Amino acid sequence: MSEGKIIVGLDIGTTKVACIVGRKASNGKIEILGYGKTISTGVRRGVVTNIFETVDAIKQAVAQASEQSGVEINRVSVGIAGQHIKSLQHRGVMMRDNHEIEITEAELERLRNDTFKINMMPGEDIIDIIRQDTYVDGELATNPVGMLGSKIEANFHVIIGQTSAAKNIIKCIENAGLEMDYMILEPIASAQAVLDEEEKDAGVILVDIGGGTTDIAIFKDKKIQHTAVIPFGGNIITEDICTGCSIIKHYAEEVKVKFGSALASKNRDDEVVSIPGIRGREPKEISFKNLANIIQARLEEIFELVNYEIQKAKSENQLIAGIVLTGGGALMNYIQQLAEFKTGLEVRIGYPSEHLNSTTMKEMASPMYSTGIGLVIETIARMEHDEHLNAIKPIEMGQTSPEVGTGMAKDTASETIVAETNDETEETTTRKKKKKVLDLKKIVTSFTEIFNPDDID
Repeated sequence: MSEGKIIVGLDIGTTKVACIVGRKASNGKIEILGYGKTISTGVRRGVVTNIFETVDAIKQAVAQASEQSGVEINRVSVGIAGQHIKSLQHRGVMMRDNHEIEITEAELERLRNDTFKINMMPGEDIIDIIRQDTYVDGELATNPVGMLGSKIEANFHVIIGQTSAAKNIIKCIENAGLEMDYMILEPIASAQAVLDEEEKDAGVILVDIGGGTTDIAIFKDKKIQHTAVIPFGGNIITEDICTGCSIIKHYAEEVKVKFGSALASKNRDDEVVSIPGIRGREPKEISFKNLANIIQARLEEIFELVNYEIQKAKSENQLIAGIVLTGGGALMNYIQQLAEFKTGLEVRIGYPSEHLNSTTMKEMASPMYSTGIGLVIETIARMEHDEHLNAIKPIEMGQTSPEVGTGMAKDTASETIVAETNDETEETTTRKKKKKVLDLKKIVTSFTEIFNPDDID
């Protein structure tokens, strides 16, 4: 991708809608040109529940980002999350007719596209497909492009979600007067912003605690192994505080952010905060320790579900780099210590600052913007990959695209070759059938000559 192309990431979350405008700088890092943020009221647990409210929030965030960056925003890459998200592993196989021709990126892309044909439950659709290990003639190939072989195999991480949820996001984008570049799973985007290659190689789990959901992504050997979305986040902690302390949501969110703690043992009983009463009622005093008890109970439940996903992915002893916490929930006091206690793994807080240019405004280095910044980074990577594929000449793709049983051939040249081969096969088959008929006639004639009825008494 040409350096300096402007990319826009749109994070439609449960608590906020963030629009981030950025580009790739000359040093390879991301330069943030501007951003916009507004309260999200039409999303619950990562799923759009009110189209009109979500569209209004998108328009406000985009307008802020456009004004700050001085860029007219027409296209965005959007994140998707929600409890409906699930993942599975799939293995694709492609047989090549000519093993003397080098393997191309176009063949690998057709093998990936063929995965879209797998059977799914009604109402589900494939959101993304990520290629992992690739094998040529049964041997692991780090980069199969340029190699020779007769069979290509690849493992794919397939991300599946509800069709309606994805379509509602697309509808919101269109109603806001925008076009969509990519729809990207939010934990994958966040991982791009806060993880480095060394962690992905050693084994690491990303835990992004947002407002409505907690997104999980597990990496090992620089490949994604497992993704999941837990339907709990910061909002349910706020609701617990409302119930436990008998205060309204506005004050519950405020005391959570200002005075909240993930460990009750770190607070004293005599530390209190006074909350104004409703319509002239007496102020209510809330103990810091009582507040922390409520927060800790819910966070412990979230980390227990994180442990469940680790066991589900069979990664108990593979996460050498431990856990990286990000998202707005990662800003909670003592959450790092609680996570280490509940999981038994090393924990650090993930900030997107290491991928940002030094000229970027400091407020963007917060974990709450990890998903939005990750959307920009992932979009740049995908655009560069797509441009590389488009740079391959169609005639070359046709010459190196053999007839396969499972591959999805997209280029015209390849389809022509296959059609010609099929015609030749049909003609050959017809000639063989005619030959068999002639041979049968000869046999019948011979038997007639040997056993002539006139010679029999």
